[in-house]
Amino acid sequence: MQWHVLYTAPRAEKQVANRLEKFGVEVFLPLHLSPRRWSDRIKLIEVPLFSSYIFVRTNLDTLRETLTVQGVLRIVYYNHKPAVIREKEIIAIQTFLELAREKAVNFVVDDDVLIACGPLKNISGKIKRIGKKYILLHLEQLGLTVSVAVDQVVKAKNN
Repeated sequence: MQWHVLYTAPRAEKQVANRLEKFGVEVFLPLHLSPRRWSDRIKLIEVPLFSSYIFVRTNLDTLRETLTVQGVLRIVYYNHKPAVIREKEIIAIQTFLELAREKAVNFVVDDDVLIACGPLKNISGKIKRIGKKYILLHLEQLGLTVSVAVDQVVKAKNN
């Protein structure tokens, strides 16, 4: 049993991973948190590290059968054979993701932040208090203290 790579339909990686697991195949779909901006907020969502690619650990017969799973478009080949990913490369990707997760943005009191959206967009402030969903900010340039949703602020570049 070796690790192989499958190419999936665009933005279907998570659904394909679920279908392959139900099919009885060991799957590795590396996901990371990425900020996405809407008009009224910024939210961190899990997205695939490699768009449209998924790793499966299987033998060649089962690998060919994975083509019958909805969303799997093709097997990735290298030198006219299904590409094989070494175990140490899979472990390196997992280690990278763990290290990146540890460096996630955490706010602390007195951090300088920038409001990223809403009516106070692009105004900087200093964190005075942190709640579960809201942060109390002091906006020095306006002489105000306001409550802003956590997903509407980003750390200022000088931090």
